[in-house]
Amino acid sequence: MSDVINTAVAALNEKINGFDGGTAKFVINGEGGIIIDADGARAGDDEADVTLTADADVFQEMLSGELNPTTAFMTGKLAVDGNMGLAMQLGAVLA
Repeated sequence: MSDVINTAVAALNEKINGFDGGTAKFVINGEGGIIIDADGARAGDDEADVTLTADADVFQEMLSGELNPTTAFMTGKLAVDGNMGLAMQLGAVLA
């Protein structure tokens, strides 16, 4: 598992206290995947209700608050596949 994924899992677990309403997956291009659900964040590639895909630098900017997830999506830096409502809920948690 990559250091990028391990660092991202730790950061996400600090930001969110469980995630109600479904399962989300972040795919960080070239690094791997992160699953977020009611149990928190963990490395993995399980099926999810929504999958968000971005480059590592974009993901880091969203986690640090430098880049709004909605802006990332609207500018094509973040791809969303699946339940858009769940993606928006996760975006609000990260913003």
